[in-house]
Amino acid sequence: MSDIDRETSTALPRLPALDTLRGLASLAVVITHVAFWAGYYDAGLLGAVAQRLEVGVAIFFVLSGYLLSYPRFAAARCGVPAERLATYASKRVLRVLPVYWVTVVLAMVLVDLNQDRDWQTWLDNLLMIQLYRDTIFPEGLSQMWSLATEAAFYLVLPALTMALTCRRFSRRSAQLILLTLMAAASIVWAGLAAGPFADLGSWTTLALPSYLCWFAAGMAIAVVHVELRLGDGTWWPVVWCRAAAETPGACWLVAAALVVVQSTPLGGAAGLFARTSSESVLRAVLYLVVAVAVMLPAVFGAADTPHGRVMAWAPLRHLGRISYSLFCCHVIVLAVLFQSTSWVIFDENVVLVFVVVLAISLAVAEILYRAVERPFLRRKPKGPAATRTDPTPSQASN
Repeated sequence: MSDIDRETSTALPRLPALDTLRGLASLAVVITHVAFWAGYYDAGLLGAVAQRLEVGVAIFFVLSGYLLSYPRFAAARCGVPAERLATYASKRVLRVLPVYWVTVVLAMVLVDLNQDRDWQTWLDNLLMIQLYRDTIFPEGLSQMWSLATEAAFYLVLPALTMALTCRRFSRRSAQLILLTLMAAASIVWAGLAAGPFADLGSWTTLALPSYLCWFAAGMAIAVVHVELRLGDGTWWPVVWCRAAAETPGACWLVAAALVVVQSTPLGGAAGLFARTSSESVLRAVLYLVVAVAVMLPAVFGAADTPHGRVMAWAPLRHLGRISYSLFCCHVIVLAVLFQSTSWVIFDENVVLVFVVVLAISLAVAEILYRAVERPFLRRKPKGPAATRTDPTPSQASN
């Protein structure tokens, strides 16, 4: 294999379904926040399901684990250097911070409850460290705890992949075992954070250690996918993942069933409050399985199937492209609407609120994407060209 072929092989494959999956995850997050503001969490099983659509965050984290680790695992498999840390860091900064900073300013300026915030609050949020100061996020920015946790993953990923691809652990089976242990440790932490560690502060339940299991699942998918594309297609994890991907309907049915299970009293009452240790562990495990179940057909499934064609549908893929901007702006839209209309918080028609908020948020997200996000994405350092795995090119924003 020539040097050019090696470098090209380390690039992310173009998988249109991942764009759509990102878009669907963002819609799930919008629904769960709308349901909270409208007071729908108390509406029996449907209200609990609406709250459990927070699983969209798990899907985001698994996606990030896969997208960001795949090139590094592939580089190790091909025996070429991984992306330079400076290049990696500049890509992450250009991907995340411009839209984030605009969002913080909009929230602090437009939302009435934020008018008296001091300079320290401004600084903490602009630097994305509010999560670790154990204080409440400003109105309109409550969802940003997950972005701070994702940013922490960005910081540790190079060290994690370096450790997982060193000579001692370079065997594919060893990598999966270590990732499994990492996920198990994270799940244990999630349980402890809701119990014995609760006195350390609310950050223990929201910071990276409680969610590393979801990122680890995405990294494990990357290990298997690299082996499929560059190594042995008969390795049992490859065979298992491909077999699961051949039945996308079953994968989505399993995911939906587990969300319903989590919505029963087993998962605890619906609401934004501290969970017990057992509820936290169950949540971590079930959401991990849900995210993996919908990821497998997207990564390992064929493009020329009904699932592949639906997931490659241009409008859904575009929703995925603007999903980051949608995620950032929709809570501000909620806050501004509730402060400027006759809507009463916790006592509104959830369908009406969802339709209005989604329509406005999509428009705002489109503007943010075109005016802020896309111009900065074009400044990202260029890497190896993505390799085509289907007839439709993808604009997956890794």
